[in-house]
Amino acid sequence: MNTKSGFVSIVGKPNSGKSTLLNAILGEKLSIITNKPQTTRKRVLGILSDENSQIIFLDTPGVLDPKYLLQEKMMEHVTKSVADSDIVLFLIDLEADPEAATILNEPVFKNILEWKELQKILILNKIDLSDEEKIGRILNDGNINKMFSYIIPASAKEKYNIDKILSSIKDMLPVHPKYYPDDQLSDEPERFFVSEIIREKIFEIYKEEIPYSAEVIIEEFYEREGRKDFIQAAVIVERESQKGIIVGKNGDAIKKLGALSRQDIEDFLQREVYLDLRVKVRLNWRSSEKYLKSFGYTKFDE
Repeated sequence: MNTKSGFVSIVGKPNSGKSTLLNAILGEKLSIITNKPQTTRKRVLGILSDENSQIIFLDTPGVLDPKYLLQEKMMEHVTKSVADSDIVLFLIDLEADPEAATILNEPVFKNILEWKELQKILILNKIDLSDEEKIGRILNDGNINKMFSYIIPASAKEKYNIDKILSSIKDMLPVHPKYYPDDQLSDEPERFFVSEIIREKIFEIYKEEIPYSAEVIIEEFYEREGRKDFIQAAVIVERESQKGIIVGKNGDAIKKLGALSRQDIEDFLQREVYLDLRVKVRLNWRSSEKYLKSFGYTKFDE
């Protein structure tokens, strides 16, 4: 009867450290992380359970002004996640945006802050890269203090103040039975995380527009008795020229992509796999309702 459970959205600008924070809290690499912005495209659900509580975290895409249909779909994931939540963690990257008041007055953030039924926590992330004067200015800002139940300086990368973030969340959770079994870490299937691992490696290996023009679809995924699991994945790009870049001279680039991806996939699945990568062109897929729907970017009411 005393169990507390609830949904917590992690919201912030691209590259503010949302995925790093989720992974630090869970102690598992659930969300992919790169040094490029706009890595997360869909919300990623991570579950943290103990004897008396369960927190369901929703890692969301970075908040931005959408320029094309894919980004519009990404922002739908943010809005839906917040609407489904009991608590919202607002993450501010103190290195990139030292003035919290300016960010919180941006239309998207301001709109969320005005949802009176939501409980809100402000996380001042990357304090290891900031200074005490900037942090103190935010902590002592009366207007900002009125918006949030807690303001917590933290470093997701260094795992600093993670315990304080968790204790604050637990204090605010509603009394409710657990939504998921204690041993469940996410509601996504293995093939989702496999596709995300491959996409992470694309961000790491390729430059400029290629990572943003690429999507990864798992076409086949099955176990084989006495043999390695078989995974066939398609890397989707928007133009023929991009296909050539993904493949590389003599296939060197895609071989590297396959090798790095397979290693992390095996670490994640804890078993050996045979990974077959293919590259396909779907012209301007990021602006196509048809392609986006087939890739899982559907409207939430469908």
